[in-house]
Amino acid sequence: MTIAAALASMDPAKILLLRPSETAQKRLHELPEKNRTGQLSGDEQYELDRMLALDHLIALAKAHARARLAH
Repeated sequence: MTIAAALASMDPAKILLLRPSETAQKRLHELPEKNRTGQLSGDEQYELDRMLALDHLIALAKAHARARLAH
């Protein structure tokens, strides 16, 4: 099952409760800052890209969940 399929099958109210862990939140703050200062390694760039893609996917799932709950 893909992440998108898993999210689509979840209860919309539960999707709205999804939050990154404290560790992930910390990295989501650190990595862009390192990127702005030119100190991001290749591995960190890969990590940041993946985290941002997942964040975007979850944001889309939450928007869809809100629309489902509104109807």
